[in-house]
Amino acid sequence: MEMIKWKAILESLLFAAGDEGLTLKQICAVMEMEESQASTIVKEMQEDFEADETRGLTVVLLAGTYQLVTKKTHSIYLRRLVESPSVSTLSQAGLETLAIIAYKQPITRVEIEQIRGVKTERPIQTLMAKGLIKDVGRMDAPGRPIMYGTTKEFLDYFNLKEISELPPLPDRVEEDDVQEEADLFFERFQETVDSFDE
Repeated sequence: MEMIKWKAILESLLFAAGDEGLTLKQICAVMEMEESQASTIVKEMQEDFEADETRGLTVVLLAGTYQLVTKKTHSIYLRRLVESPSVSTLSQAGLETLAIIAYKQPITRVEIEQIRGVKTERPIQTLMAKGLIKDVGRMDAPGRPIMYGTTKEFLDYFNLKEISELPPLPDRVEEDDVQEEADLFFERFQETVDSFDE
């Protein structure tokens, strides 16, 4: 089959997969081809999209999956369309909670509250509703509290391939200075938000 037809098929598959995206292994299985051939098709498709200024979409690798996404250069228009992106409507409490979960996951509500020094039930509910965090299991401790972690949507929003791409924290943080630690989480996390918005 000609390369152009393979790329059209892949475009259809990525569109159908939506936010879930497709791993290279899934692409190989559906298109019945070797990884090297699938990689070549994905790479050429990415180059085609990026080089063609008449296209509004491109292909990116996020969290181990290839996804069809809108180009960053059109973000201003997308913002006009969607007046209130999900994260921008978060309160400071929500952003602080999200930052703590991002850096400390998996983490329980009580542990988050120990860092923040205030209740976090409502911010956690909001973050869950927005799909930015999820229940990732229960701690093997009395009461088996729920542990929280970030989602694939979190990685997508902040344009991260892996959670390890978050800004690094200092090597040493005094254990008794939890407020400073919380402030640091928020500061670093806010920097990521700001850089994404630029």
